[in-house]
Amino acid sequence: MKRFAVVAATVMSVAFGAQALAQQIAVEVAPDTRTTIKEYVVKEKIRPVTVKERVMVGATLPTEVQLQPAPTVWGPSVSKYHYIYSDNHVVLVEPSSRKVVQIIE
Repeated sequence: MKRFAVVAATVMSVAFGAQALAQQIAVEVAPDTRTTIKEYVVKEKIRPVTVKERVMVGATLPTEVQLQPAPTVWGPSVSKYHYIYSDNHVVLVEPSSRKVVQIIE
């Protein structure tokens, strides 16, 4: 029974640690900025890309996925990132690490 408790505690620790990491990586995007981003994607007819792996905050995108610089009209807090448009979502990515920092639905 003691061994089970140790294993359960370890699993819980890893699960909560991963959740905390994802929360630290995520970038906050104001609702009005989200609207601007969605409108831009529609207006500019941004072509979607296909990503084989599951895209989620904290994941690293493969090098074969071409990132686009975020337009300055998205605002200074967002324009430092790159993005992809995939699966009807705009995915913000830290360009140096290729880590997903936010997914805008």
